[in-house]
Order: sequence, then structure tokens, then C-alpha cells
Amino acid sequence: MIVIRRILQSLHIQIPEAGMQGIEQFIKFACVGLSNTALSYFLYAGSLLLMRQTSIPVKFGIYIAHTVQFVISVAWSFFWNNRFVFKLEEGQHRTWWKALLKTYAAYAFTGLLVNALLLGLWVNVLGISEFIAPFINLVFNVPLNFVINKFWAFRDHQA
Repeated sequence: MIVIRRILQSLHIQIPEAGMQGIEQFIKFACVGLSNTALSYFLYAGSLLLMRQTSIPVKFGIYIAHTVQFVISVAWSFFWNNRFVFKLEEGQHRTWWKALLKTYAAYAFTGLLVNALLLGLWVNVLGISEFIAPFINLVFNVPLNFVINKFWAFRDHQA
């Protein structure tokens, strides 16, 4: 995070300390998100490859793979966001299972509902490639996920 501070200083951009902490937290969140994206893909693809060894039809296999990917990757995201991004300060506590349930709800909202609506807009209304559209969604979903997680799922409580 020192690099970001130095870049901003070299550009003569002054950001209050609270703002810098928010920027650093968002960057940490994005790093967890990158690892989560990679894990999600490998879980999905790995599940599909494993199911090819069974008699599960492909049309059902994609849903099983998606479910495996969703359950495990959201747990991964929760673990690292709880430990690395939205850490508690001295005297604060959170009920881990409530935060976990809220995390699943947040990712279900953005990962399923918002993604579907935006994909429909990009592909069906604006004619953008279905292979490019998911990347455009990241521009909206990453900040939205950050806000939902910071102010709802991982909201800190005073002891």
C-alpha cells in the first residue's frame, strides 16, 4: 500500500488518512476477489471434469458444478475478507455465522440477480458479446460487493 501512497504523492494528490484507509481496504478486497475468481473457475471446471467420469448428464452437471463453485468460493471469500480486509479492531466483535450468512446473501444478490440483469442489458439490448459482458459486469459488481460487504455483511459491532 506504500506504493499507492507514493504514486499519489508524486501526482500531488492529497487524500485524508481515512480516505487512504478506504482505498487500501478496497484494494485488499479486490485482491481477495481476484483469488476468488480464479478459485471459482477452477472449482467449476474441475467439477465438470470430475462429473465427466460419472453418468451425470452435462445439462445437469453445469448446475452441480456451479453450486459447488458458489458454495466453496463464497466461503473462501468470507474467510479472507474476515481475516484480511474487514479485520476487527480491539474491542469490536462480530458474530461469524451471521456475517457468513450475510456474505452468502450478498454474493447471491450480486452474483446471480445483478449479473443476470446486467448480462441481459449488455448482450440483448446493447449487442455486446456474451464473452465480454461478464468483464463489464465486474466494473459494477466489485464496488457494489465491497459496499454491501463493508456496511452490511462485515459491519463491526462494539463490544
